[in-house]
Amino acid sequence: MPKGAPALRLNHVTLRCANYEASVAFYTALGLKQIVAAAPRYARFETLSGETLSIDVDDADDATTTAGAVIFFAVEDVDEAYAAITARGIAFERGPKDKPYLWREAALCDPSGNEIRIYRAGENHRFPPWRLEDA
Repeated sequence: MPKGAPALRLNHVTLRCANYEASVAFYTALGLKQIVAAAPRYARFETLSGETLSIDVDDADDATTTAGAVIFFAVEDVDEAYAAITARGIAFERGPKDKPYLWREAALCDPSGNEIRIYRAGENHRFPPWRLEDA
């Protein structure tokens, strides 16, 4: 790891989707365990080893969507990671902020425009207050 780089752990991806029901059915059939259901817009799943994948319905008025993903790198301290990454000459789209879903995160884009978030969720990553009872 380069000197001064924060310890980033890839453990969550959010995929854009056009159809909530079809996407939930697909990822459930694939073998992921659904742990959050916020129909008709959002769902979160986990793997056996604890990584998570979310789906987020596209706001487009039609049934099509441009596929896309948001990559999440977990860090111990978002503000510290933000400062370290900024010091390396990388600009952020949005600085550190507490989100209503109980994560703290900052957002940036790679040179191709792919969205990346540096975040800390703690127990709320896999065990938010709204976790499904039987999950």
